[in-house]
Amino acid sequence: MSLYDVIMSRRTVRQFKPEPVPRTLLERLANAGRLAPSAANRQPLEFVVVDDKEICDRIYPCLNWAAYIAPAGDPRPGQEPAAYLVVLVNTGIRDKMHEWDAGAAIENMLLAAWEERVGSCWLISVDKEKVRDILAVPESYRVESVVALGYPAEEPVVEDLEDSVKYWKDESGRLHVPKRRLQDVIHFNHF
Repeated sequence: MSLYDVIMSRRTVRQFKPEPVPRTLLERLANAGRLAPSAANRQPLEFVVVDDKEICDRIYPCLNWAAYIAPAGDPRPGQEPAAYLVVLVNTGIRDKMHEWDAGAAIENMLLAAWEERVGSCWLISVDKEKVRDILAVPESYRVESVVALGYPAEEPVVEDLEDSVKYWKDESGRLHVPKRRLQDVIHFNHF
């Protein structure tokens, strides 16, 4: 699959099959995040790979899933993520303006995951202090966000945005994600 095809087909996944994601693949995803662009090449990000079932179970309640359709967007019992990549900011390297680094790193990881047919959900609504405690993250680090990972047990679809950005589930439970049309967001040579 070409990179463009990966980008065009990747959707956020919130229902996962109860299958482990190989640690070697999780390491590759962290490596993809590590090699993302970094402002001034400061590289303040570090990653905690969580694939231990007991620790995953402890992190799960710290996460808020699909606000527009809560609780229908939460993973159903038995369809929780198999692993997490917890993105940390080393505040000794950079305390402010790390968001661009995080966005680039996380997008790299999401795309690298989807290339391997691993679904992902980037979560920023996280009880960061509880995650810090669970993972014994030092005070000199900030928990930036969490990427949930696993083999998808759902196939969300994209559709043209009509009047609302809110995603929704149809009567069969399939997630629909409205996106602005290309012709509504692209401008050539001037606005």
